[in-house]
Amino acid sequence: MTGWTWEYDGYDPAEERLRESLCTVGNGYLATRGALPECDADDVHYPGTYAAGCYDRLTSDVAGRRVENEDMVNLPNWLPLRFRLDGQEWLTPDTAAVLDHGQVLHLDSGLLERRTRYGFGDERVLFLSQLRLVHMADPHLAALRTEFTAEGFAEELFVEAALDGGVTNSGVARYRELDGRHLTQVQTGSAAPDTVWLRCRTRTSDIGIGMAARLTADSPVSDPHEPWRAVQHMRLSLTPGRTVAVDKTVAVHTSRDHAISDPLRAAVDRVGAAPGFDALAQAHRTAWQQLWRRAELDVPGEAGRILRLHLFHVLQTLSPHTAGLDVGVPARGLHGEAYRGHVFWDELFVLPYLDLHFPEVSRALLRYRHRRLDQARAAARAVGRRGALFPWQSGSDGREETQELHLNPRSGRWLPDHSRMQWHVGSAVAYNVWRYCEASGDAEFQHTEGAETLLEIARFWADSATYDDRLGRHRIRGVVGPDEYHDAYPGAPAPGLDDNAYTNVTAAWVLCRALDLLSTLPEPRRRELAEHIGLEAGEPDRWDEVSRTLHVPFHDGVISQFEGYGDLAELDWHGYRKRYNDIRRLDRILEAEGDTVNRYRASKQADVLMLGYLFSPAELGSLFGRLGYPLDEDTWRRTVDHYLRRTSHGSTLSGLVHGWILARERRSDAWTFVQEALRGDIADLQGGTTGEGIHLGAMGGTLDLVQRGLTGLETREGALWLDPVPLPELSSYGFSFHYQGHWGVRMHLERGLLDVAVPESDRGPIDIRLPDRVVSVRPGETVRLVLPD
Repeated sequence: MTGWTWEYDGYDPAEERLRESLCTVGNGYLATRGALPECDADDVHYPGTYAAGCYDRLTSDVAGRRVENEDMVNLPNWLPLRFRLDGQEWLTPDTAAVLDHGQVLHLDSGLLERRTRYGFGDERVLFLSQLRLVHMADPHLAALRTEFTAEGFAEELFVEAALDGGVTNSGVARYRELDGRHLTQVQTGSAAPDTVWLRCRTRTSDIGIGMAARLTADSPVSDPHEPWRAVQHMRLSLTPGRTVAVDKTVAVHTSRDHAISDPLRAAVDRVGAAPGFDALAQAHRTAWQQLWRRAELDVPGEAGRILRLHLFHVLQTLSPHTAGLDVGVPARGLHGEAYRGHVFWDELFVLPYLDLHFPEVSRALLRYRHRRLDQARAAARAVGRRGALFPWQSGSDGREETQELHLNPRSGRWLPDHSRMQWHVGSAVAYNVWRYCEASGDAEFQHTEGAETLLEIARFWADSATYDDRLGRHRIRGVVGPDEYHDAYPGAPAPGLDDNAYTNVTAAWVLCRALDLLSTLPEPRRRELAEHIGLEAGEPDRWDEVSRTLHVPFHDGVISQFEGYGDLAELDWHGYRKRYNDIRRLDRILEAEGDTVNRYRASKQADVLMLGYLFSPAELGSLFGRLGYPLDEDTWRRTVDHYLRRTSHGSTLSGLVHGWILARERRSDAWTFVQEALRGDIADLQGGTTGEGIHLGAMGGTLDLVQRGLTGLETREGALWLDPVPLPELSSYGFSFHYQGHWGVRMHLERGLLDVAVPESDRGPIDIRLPDRVVSVRPGETVRLVLPD
């Protein structure tokens, strides 16, 4: 790591998939993994390319059942560019002598650089240098410059470039029993002497895909097409010390794009009009410079370098281009095929960061949810409820995409998957609607799509709550919480748990916010919205009642994860760690042993403690107080300690949430978890999963840890609320952000001092509320505040 580069030296096949994920380049519309262009997909390499929101649905025979799965489609591979000396085999790092090899990801410019020296004996060396980009200014363009230099010999080099339509979705080993051939009707042709094209369609979603490639060099190009591949050939004359360049420029369009008539025609026209590589690279660099200015982050040391990498990958997945697309937040980015490219609750960890930098992107991502509101209403009706039930996994149209079966690689068994019972995803959607509106001041969205979405989620929670005469409280039964390990009571004939604390408390919060929104909507809009969704006169009173009476279970003086959690057995944590070392996926270990994690007080990741991630101590205390449960500091501290000792951290989100909470509760232990969150992907701490795609929620969450977690930053009641916590290992940091029309607000904290600078504009002053004072900062002013100890 350096300040603005991410570098790999040497060639290690075992690490190649990880490198490919972390060296992915993209622009929010399109992304391509960092695979070597001369290598085909195999057990070492996987050159995937993905377009945001491009899904296809296939049915497979698995374990004697017909199983339907929707996948983010691996598009035709635009990368292929292979080469060989006359009469010899194609050169790859797996088949030839590699004298030197390195890759450099340039974060500042979004360029992937690669350098390799192939040796042939007798001091004959072929030096290869490549620069790759997926264009940040024009999201439909990508380009690859390849430079060849012969050392100690003169000979002809045969070069083959291609667009490959024979690819499949096969990047995740445990999915390979599923049908992964999504492309059909592949056709190829030539548009000009230097330009070839490929067109195809997805099998069931019928998305048209058009690609065109222009090959530029000081040699003639031929195009002997093959089935499934648009091919270009050329011969380069190599002489010692002379560098020969080949530029491959590619345009990609799909039938989902705006303002085109045909994807192939659009691709051919675009690549024909595209400038040369140098001009493309310059415009690409400028676009990245603009992004970095809007997302400025200043954290010293190794933590800062990792955070910059995380920010780079967030921006490649969710860029300003995303604002014009109908897409959600893919949990594994556009970097691989894990989770099939689906949208989970990871937006909960990403949107709070985007709200304060790229609010137009947050708004687009929330509109993805609103466009699928009718599907969520249908899902609620299917379980006998009013309102909206959003899916745990979402894809193209908002139906539930969670697999019915999942494979345990340890036992080789396909098992029922009940994670679709994580209804709390609706609270995540509502949370993001509310926080976006507070940060952006976007009243138009708040009063229209945001209000409709929030009210329908509140309606679902109110209708899901049933009154228990014995408890004198409302209960929400038959759900699964964020922990995910527990999906049923031991020995129960059906899945589902009662009164998951996280689910119930966040449901109460949603109901409160819905009531707040109703009370502040302009009367004409309130009447219009009530008519549109059929809101009955007594429903708000019902919401108020449920928001005050939802049951939250306790045991041994701590908040219970769910009703009955305190009756579960304790696990021999020491014994299992000694036996297996890595027990992050404890659920798989126990199932392979013929046991089940449902019998134990053991969590995969934060569940109850997620409440401390979403809500400030004051807001959480207020929520519990409204529910009739006093939550003092000692009770919360005992709760944190209880679950900290019983969590296996089988998710990259776990270290993030625990680090966030411990920064306020037990600073001496916080850094260990913050480091785990920072290193989750770069060190592949989840055991090979990063090679299948990055963990976007964890990356976005680490950025938000600096932005909101350490500063205590809240945007509410028309002000910025701050309550910083000093973390010794991150004692100096700064960032800029966008707040309610103020662009480039700058905040810097160091040694108990807080500097806030508001750039010149025609906006009003920003009120900053600290625990002990209120400060108003006008545009053009910079203030320095001494923070309380």
